[in-house]
Amino acid sequence: MALDAGTLQRLTQGSAADAWRFIIERTLDIASRPLAAGNAPGEVIKRDREIGMLDHFLSSTGWDLWQAFGQTEISGVERTSARLARWWAEPYSAKAVLVLDGLSLRELPWLLQGAKERGFTLHEVCACASELPGETNPFAQALGVTSRSQLQNNGGGLAHKLQPAQTESIDLAWQDCADLVGNASGAKNWVFWHHWPDAKLHHYGAGQGLELLTQDAAQQLSSDDFWAFVECLATGRRLVITSDHGYAATGYFPDADGEVGQFLKKTFASGRSAKVTGLTQRDCGPFVPPVALQLNSPHGAHLLALGRRKWRSQGGYPTLTHGGLSLLEVLSPFVELTK
Repeated sequence: MALDAGTLQRLTQGSAADAWRFIIERTLDIASRPLAAGNAPGEVIKRDREIGMLDHFLSSTGWDLWQAFGQTEISGVERTSARLARWWAEPYSAKAVLVLDGLSLRELPWLLQGAKERGFTLHEVCACASELPGETNPFAQALGVTSRSQLQNNGGGLAHKLQPAQTESIDLAWQDCADLVGNASGAKNWVFWHHWPDAKLHHYGAGQGLELLTQDAAQQLSSDDFWAFVECLATGRRLVITSDHGYAATGYFPDADGEVGQFLKKTFASGRSAKVTGLTQRDCGPFVPPVALQLNSPHGAHLLALGRRKWRSQGGYPTLTHGGLSLLEVLSPFVELTK
């Protein structure tokens, strides 16, 4: 389904902030519709393709909007790290942040439905931007630590920006996580970084990653153990559930052939970003529209794969990955709730 004339007018006639506001509102509207476990895999794939129409616009016509994306003052798109810091400064008596590594907007319906069914109050639901590139370490560094592992076993110390707080970074069953929070009874505030679903993103076979991860998300985010863990964090606290980045379902992306495929393979290998070193601008290729863009961020200059393409690489291009420029890999859910 192509974008209609009214949508194209909204995307092209206003400012960059107007365009991004519309893009994120549309993406959030598509992604947040209720899901049922029985039809979730097919429905999520359908939504992924619907959002793909916006990705196609951003890579074929509106690629200049990506230059504004990382600049909040121009695009109005706030980075998750900045939003968390601003939220943490609010005068709540106690607060907690749960980072689910790699959680995308695809998984948002399970959070909204579970919160409603289990008696939580939703205060805010929005989408924020990942760091650029959309990887784990840049997000950790934006929070003031070198990597997520620094937060393990309350190792965050005074380095991170969400002070004061007990910290944890781990990949344990939800019940064990609840026990960790419950046993630290003296902890007023929490920053808990869990490695799911990112820990599973890179283990699925070609072409099946999105379907299998959707099934796992339906099971995990609807389970009693997960919501008991959430309740443990939310008891007496204001809680935000968010992520460091989303992911691209590259198994469903079309193949880039010929010179485009060769350029992307040479530039990115099996990834979606490449760091720019020195003062020389990296070669973005001779292609119009471009297939890669160089963007500058607080994490330095990087060349990022633009839009929805995959290419042949040694060992096979990954089915689910992140680090490039597509909406569902650079947008993260931001859900604020209490019990």
